[in-house]
Amino acid sequence: MSVDLVLGPRPEEPGPPIGGPQAYHADAHGRLAADAATIIARYPHPRSALLPLLHLVQSEDGYLTTAGVRFCAHQLGLTDAEVNAVATFYSMYRRTPTGDYLVGVCTNTLCAVMGGDAIVEALATELGVDPGHTTGDGRITLEHIECNAACDYAPVVMINWEFFDNQTPSSAKQLVHDLRNGHTPTPTRGAPLCPFRDTARTLAGLPSRGGGGS
Repeated sequence: MSVDLVLGPRPEEPGPPIGGPQAYHADAHGRLAADAATIIARYPHPRSALLPLLHLVQSEDGYLTTAGVRFCAHQLGLTDAEVNAVATFYSMYRRTPTGDYLVGVCTNTLCAVMGGDAIVEALATELGVDPGHTTGDGRITLEHIECNAACDYAPVVMINWEFFDNQTPSSAKQLVHDLRNGHTPTPTRGAPLCPFRDTARTLAGLPSRGGGGS
């Protein structure tokens, strides 16, 4: 007896391949090399610095590029493939240009039940973009995010990895309205909110070059 199984479509890859610029200009390369040396010196084995170096190059481009991958590989004596394997494993490393503010809405089970899906729909309408896309002014990127271990504060919105708890469609729309008008909302907890590239430098363990909202 045979049984015919109808399979669903193949799942999409979690993101596009890393592309963008192929190499840095000399001035950018020199500046990044100085920062990389500071980071690498903190570790007993240079390759242990890969994760913060990926944040460093993300702070330069606003996302991971071929230039950034090659820079990290050269600094650490790794192959491009080794760096790519790590970079594409973690969702915090972006593969497409990202706005000044990465607005992520948790749509895992509890947040979705508590209204996360409605928040995504409201923000997509408010911003005029689908999740995974950036507004035309380059200000905001909207995305779905996975659980961030804050289920007791559901539904949760994160902006550049900072928590905004117990959100509603109206409160989330107010957040993006403030961002688009140059006002920086205060996270529910944690560090003050800063632009995406400054956040990346912080995650690299380096001081911000400045910026931020009012």
